[in-house]
Amino acid sequence: MFSKKPEAPFAAGSPDPMSGATFSVLGADLAIKGDLTATADLHVDGTVEGDITCAALVQGASSLIGGAIRAENARLAGTVRGSIQAGSLVILKTARIEGDVSYETLTIEQGARVEGKLSPKPAAEPKLAIAGGREA
Repeated sequence: MFSKKPEAPFAAGSPDPMSGATFSVLGADLAIKGDLTATADLHVDGTVEGDITCAALVQGASSLIGGAIRAENARLAGTVRGSIQAGSLVILKTARIEGDVSYETLTIEQGARVEGKLSPKPAAEPKLAIAGGREA
C-alpha cells in the first residue's frame, strides 16, 4: 500500500543529480596530448601531456602529468612535470613533483618529493571599509 519505488543506482563517475556538480575520470589506460580545460572536477589516472585547468583535480599514484596545473583544489599522488597553481594543495607520499608550486594552503605527506620552488600565494590586500562616510 505504501511501497516505495527503489532508487536507481548511480553509474560510477556520474554526478550526483542533487549536487549539480560534474565529475570526469580519465582512466589509467588513457593517454592524452593537448591541454584540458574543465569546469568539472577531474580525476586523472592516465597520462596527460599538456596543461590542465579545472575546479578540482585528483591524481592517481600511477598517473603522469606533463604540463602546468591550475586548480582551486588539487590532490596529487603521481608524477607532475610542470608548474602547479592551486588554492588548496595536498601532495601525497607517492607524488613526484618537478616544477614550481604556488598555493594558498599546502599539505605534504612524508615521503613525497618536490623539486622546485614552493611559493605561497600572496594574501589579498585588506580593503578599506567606509562606515557612515568615514574611513574605518
